[in-house]
Amino acid sequence: QVQLVESGGGLVQPGGSLRLSCVASGIVFRLSVMGWYRQTPGNERELVAKIWSTGSTLYADSVKGRFTISRDNTAKTLYLQMNSLKPEDTAVYYCNANEEDWGQGTQVSVSS
Repeated sequence: QVQLVESGGGLVQPGGSLRLSCVASGIVFRLSVMGWYRQTPGNERELVAKIWSTGSTLYADSVKGRFTISRDNTAKTLYLQMNSLKPEDTAVYYCNANEEDWGQGTQVSVSS
């Protein structure tokens, strides 16, 4: 049974930072393609960043240079470091494994 448990969301002011974490179980984490997606009400879930088992990464244009995805294979944990946050980054952020399994989501709100 796959479990993906996100944490680290919250309320932050514009320009601030947050780090999201996703602890995985039930998958061979070191071989898995992991990703962060986000969704706002009335919109489809969109890719934020993805990281392959090789360490290669992919970012949405809207977050390039501000967000960094990383993984700790020993701890089976995926991270998303988010810097220079903007109000338009406000969304529920979801962890994804192998484009199949999803976490429950964590709310990120950017507001003054």
